[in-house]
Amino acid sequence: MMSKKALQSTRIVLCVTGSIAVYKAVSLLRTLVEEGADVTVVMTSSATQFVAPLTFEVLSGRPVLQRLFADSQPFPHLKATEDADLILVAPATANCLAKCALGLADDLLSTLFVAARCPIVMAPAMDGEMWDHPALAAHTRTLRGRGIVVLEPEDGPLASGLVGKGRLPAEDVIMEAVRSRLALRQDWSGQRVLVSAGPTREPIDPVRFITNASSGKMGYAMAEAAAQRGAEVLLVSGPTALSPPPNVKRVSVQTAEEMYQELDARFAWATVLVMTAAVGDFRPRHPSSAKAKKHEWAGEPLELERTPDILQSLSRKRTHHVLVGFAAESEDLIENGRKKLHQKNLDLLVINRITGAQSAFGNETNEVILLPRHGTPIEVERLPKRLLADRILDTVQEHCGMSPPSRSEQPHDRIRRIQ
Repeated sequence: MMSKKALQSTRIVLCVTGSIAVYKAVSLLRTLVEEGADVTVVMTSSATQFVAPLTFEVLSGRPVLQRLFADSQPFPHLKATEDADLILVAPATANCLAKCALGLADDLLSTLFVAARCPIVMAPAMDGEMWDHPALAAHTRTLRGRGIVVLEPEDGPLASGLVGKGRLPAEDVIMEAVRSRLALRQDWSGQRVLVSAGPTREPIDPVRFITNASSGKMGYAMAEAAAQRGAEVLLVSGPTALSPPPNVKRVSVQTAEEMYQELDARFAWATVLVMTAAVGDFRPRHPSSAKAKKHEWAGEPLELERTPDILQSLSRKRTHHVLVGFAAESEDLIENGRKKLHQKNLDLLVINRITGAQSAFGNETNEVILLPRHGTPIEVERLPKRLLADRILDTVQEHCGMSPPSRSEQPHDRIRRIQ
């Protein structure tokens, strides 16, 4: 169990915007303080219409910042961000998300956001139809693309009387995000992590191909988490719309064979392999070098052959490695997972459920079962994929006997030689 003082001496700026969920921020503030954080509260003028600043001032023991030009503290946005270890926006309204994504700075909170140089966590709360608006979805993607943690709001009754997705995330989910982003530990320092991500594409002809629904989000989240915790990370990615995380080198591939060749060339360098890629199981046996014309196709079945089992092949070559695999299952998750765990000689298998509206494919969140080689299955509640990535790394450390790599070779030198 985590210590009550898990956030001892950390400096957090809690930004509160104008949502009916402001009252939940009061409880959140109390929890942050109980865990040892020094909290400065920033409120928008709209937020003060729901809860008086005095409430936050009494609980935090500090003046509440409200105005960009305050006589008592010139340039409060600069002072607050200079000292902060983390900025938490809870609740974050649709207006707040839009302003922060666009870089607008017309009040204290939005100016503070632009000036920030520390990790940021945003916990949205709004009406469900607002959350689903295309413009807001684009703003959320922009913020996440900059490394900001934007949590998913919860489903349930809303202040408007509707039922939908827009409720402030549960306090324990918000606290998990805070603890994760404040994990300044470099506990993966010295590790060399090889991550595969995304789908593969197997060409039928120059314009048609066989692929799958993987977005690559989980693999990119794993790469980002490992890099932020001090590891040297190399990401081998199938085709996705994602940008590589900071401090992560990406190698782009298309087919399963290309992915195997790139991973195989780098496997000896790695200490940990995280195989999140959804590698296609089949490819056309005889792809056409020219586009097949519809009127020329007589309707013959497309002849397929199996693609290489990348994880199985690399597992046979393991020496010092820790191997983490991912499995997409629709039924008998643990039973099928155990078979894969042992067949491929893995240290940890992450089992995704791929059926229903909450399928792992394409979603920002995921709910998984972690199956270590030595230990009992661990069910992980639904979390944003970036937070889930930290949970997986924690499990690798706890259950997989991860040891420091040999220092006989500098990782950067090795990467340069194999590229």
